[in-house]
Amino acid sequence: MINVIGLGYIGLPTALMLAAHGMDIVGTDYSKELIDTLKVGKTTFKEKGIEELFQKALDNGITFTTEYQRTDIYIVSVPTPYDSFSKKVDAKYIEAAVKQVLAVCEKGATVVIESTVSPGTIDKYVRPIVESAGFSIGTDLHLVHAPERIIPGNMVYELLHNNRTIGADEREIGEKVKKIYASFCQGEIIVTDIRTAEMTKVVENTFRDINIAYANELAKICRSDNMDVYEIIRIANKHPRVNILSPGPGVGGHCISVDPWFLVGDYPGLANIILAARKINDSMPEFVLERIHDIMKEKGMTDVRRVGLYGLTYKENVDDMRESPTLQMLESMEKHLCGNLVKIYDPFIVKDVVPNQMHSLDEFLEAVDLVVLMVGHNEIKQNMKKLNNKIVLDTRHICELEGTYHI
Repeated sequence: MINVIGLGYIGLPTALMLAAHGMDIVGTDYSKELIDTLKVGKTTFKEKGIEELFQKALDNGITFTTEYQRTDIYIVSVPTPYDSFSKKVDAKYIEAAVKQVLAVCEKGATVVIESTVSPGTIDKYVRPIVESAGFSIGTDLHLVHAPERIIPGNMVYELLHNNRTIGADEREIGEKVKKIYASFCQGEIIVTDIRTAEMTKVVENTFRDINIAYANELAKICRSDNMDVYEIIRIANKHPRVNILSPGPGVGGHCISVDPWFLVGDYPGLANIILAARKINDSMPEFVLERIHDIMKEKGMTDVRRVGLYGLTYKENVDDMRESPTLQMLESMEKHLCGNLVKIYDPFIVKDVVPNQMHSLDEFLEAVDLVVLMVGHNEIKQNMKKLNNKIVLDTRHICELEGTYHI
């Protein structure tokens, strides 16, 4: 039996995928509400293919509980935030999970950390807990790091097809864990040491963050001198070795907006480009606010209540709001005492999570004159004609209506 610890955006799909492919799985989470929801056959977030995967896992006998199980394999997939002051990884959830595993595990058990962590986290935080509990690492307990490589919106496909990395102290244990993931993973699975596996995952997300920052900085440069950044990127990308991304309103999610900070926090004075990229991307919500102000001034608008933000999630067609640019922007607007005045709408967020949140596109559009497209959900792409009589600020380059403003 495998006990999967933490049933959020990563842990739940992983548990379901393993169960659907014949593994004996028990999923554990501290949230009784979440467990109760899963027990009645309901998923806790929207995701393409997740319902079908859930049903197959249920048919194969997956169970859910708040209790840690006595077994010899654990997969820990709990959150790993960063300390907002030091920028270092906050390993408290991993530490708590490992302590509870040690209280029940069989001798010789393997603990696989899936959570993304900074290089050296397992050495600094996990090994001391294991050793202080009287366990001999390599005999009484084996440690492995197998960082996840999936993204909301395409989780099921990416779980099946993305390459994976397994970091282990002992090659034999690494190969054992590789066989578990090979039960469903069709990509290449590489076995290496733990520290390399830790660094590889953080480097991957940092690479993406830096590329996004370059596009966002280009947008600022072009805006300052009245140039079309999208046309410039389109032409530049005709070069066979150039692939510039599109600028946007900021970076959200729990990977790209978080993981680079681990390197900044752990390697101050060395991670200079990484720090600059983080600052650029974190500045974009404020940059969008400046664009809103300029457009309102140009159009003679004085009532912020006629401004509407379309999209609360951090990317299109998911219900994941973690670190979303819209939430970052609302936080900034609160400092200017206008965060609770603008109208907000997102088709994927049903519950009220912010002031003035609306629950239908038509109701939203009726209430506003200036629409700020923060997220490119399919819903708005399919209803662009409804924006014909609106002032539109498009931060995602999805609107082709004449007179549309861009960042």
